[in-house]
Amino acid sequence: MEGVALMSFYSGKKVFVTGHTGFKGSWLTAWLQMLGAEVTGYALEPDCAPNHFSLLQTVVKSNIADIRDENRLAGDLAESEAEIVFHLAAQPLVRRSYREPIESFEVNVLGTAKLLEACRKVQSVRAVVAVTTDKCYENREWEYPYREIDTLGGYDPYSASKACAEIVTASYRSSFFKESGIAVATARAGNVIGGGDWSEDRLVPDIIRAASAKNTAFIRNPRSVRPWQHVLESLNGYLILAQKLYEKEPVDEAWNFGPSDDSNLSVEDVLMLSKKEWDEISFAFESEKDAPHEAKLLRLDSSKAKARLGWQSKWSAQEAVVKTMEWYKTFYKNGTVLTKVQIEEFMKARG
Repeated sequence: MEGVALMSFYSGKKVFVTGHTGFKGSWLTAWLQMLGAEVTGYALEPDCAPNHFSLLQTVVKSNIADIRDENRLAGDLAESEAEIVFHLAAQPLVRRSYREPIESFEVNVLGTAKLLEACRKVQSVRAVVAVTTDKCYENREWEYPYREIDTLGGYDPYSASKACAEIVTASYRSSFFKESGIAVATARAGNVIGGGDWSEDRLVPDIIRAASAKNTAFIRNPRSVRPWQHVLESLNGYLILAQKLYEKEPVDEAWNFGPSDDSNLSVEDVLMLSKKEWDEISFAFESEKDAPHEAKLLRLDSSKAKARLGWQSKWSAQEAVVKTMEWYKTFYKNGTVLTKVQIEEFMKARG
């Protein structure tokens, strides 16, 4: 029924997606088109080859530009006549943020501010979902899952920039959007996995690149625990949230979309599950004495989204790994892209 409800709502809606050429953004764009939405994208060119966006051959109005270009952004948003905006454009990598901290802050903080400023000037916009991350919390690496009311923070530049983006969004909500009638919310998700991700310095893409070249992947931090989930889990949350914002339900606040407690797996757990599904995967652990700080433990409390949005996780972390490996194995074996097939499977699944 959930898939039917989304299909009914999004059919014919004009939607603007920033970051549509990225991993999450390309999955979201494909799903929106399957729901019948009229999608306009705004992003940089894909930063790797192969990449999910190009493989999908999605027919959307694709604006290739920088989120920091406020004049271009405002013009393209106005031209799209979008009613709903999903903001996913970002510098999304922790270790890259250590190498390029200024750019990370510019893209993630100023880019968010410029997107929100553009939204307040475009009369067609009614709902905005600004995507941040579970890493926006001041992570004390305790056993308790983080709730939306917990303190924001960030040790590394990436995490700090996303905490800043949360504050910027809250400021725009209070200062401008309450009066203008635009509903805006932020969405925080865990470590998402799924087919079509070839980004640098991520666990699954690293082992996939190595397996496709018949090499061994060298992995750090095997005992780090993360809230792993399939990319469709968080996107489902964003879609439900945007619909409720559009329908003027009182949900214009921050939301966690994390997996159930039994889906908090260590890096080593994910590796072993992946190898079980694709025997060509080979990995070894390495020690990096001078590596930059990365969190070892992080969990999300998504009880608010379950209670108030009706959102729930459909695939366990184990199922997410299986679906992800199925996508890659099929692609490398015969070039078939399973994205739309898996979206259909997900919409039919029960939580």
